[in-house]
Amino acid sequence: MTTPSTEQSEGKRSTFVTWRNRIIAGVIAAVVLWLAYLILAAFIPRWWAQRLAEMVGSSFAKGIWYGLIMGAVCTAVPLFLLLAAGLSWRKRGGRFIAGAAAVLALIVAIPNLMTLTIVLGDSNAAHAGQRILDVDGPGFRGAALAGAIVAAVLFLAVAFLLMRRRFRRHRAERQRNQPEKPSVSPETPANPPEVGTN
Repeated sequence: MTTPSTEQSEGKRSTFVTWRNRIIAGVIAAVVLWLAYLILAAFIPRWWAQRLAEMVGSSFAKGIWYGLIMGAVCTAVPLFLLLAAGLSWRKRGGRFIAGAAAVLALIVAIPNLMTLTIVLGDSNAAHAGQRILDVDGPGFRGAALAGAIVAAVLFLAVAFLLMRRRFRRHRAERQRNQPEKPSVSPETPANPPEVGTN
């Protein structure tokens, strides 16, 4: 027969083991992610710049066109997916929908993220990617930035309208649910004089 003190010590031990395992798993995951980042940082910028150069083909018009489309689509779609995830979080089945929308948003944003590794990167691969785009992908980076800004402004406008509509609807429902205050008729005074007093 186990005593309460024994049960408490076993509970503390199981909690300690659980947290120890979580910390070890977290450290291993952080090391794996860091190694993956180092490998990808040395590979992705150069590879992505070569793919963009093949697509643009040293054409300034194509560079602007593809940059605008990719910057706008790969910014707007992830933002709207994240907005949908936030709006559906508390609904029935919302956590699954929100998780799927977040994963899909990350996938759609990958082209812009890879372009950022070229633009903001400081590695040899990033500098090589910048030189490739300077020669074979003119106009792409600036157009992608312009498309991303346009998409972000559009998203902010739509999100503002949606939030204002939800706020107004919530305020109207709250006012509808509040009990009405009894109104005092103007003929009768609020505090009628007591009988027998002057």
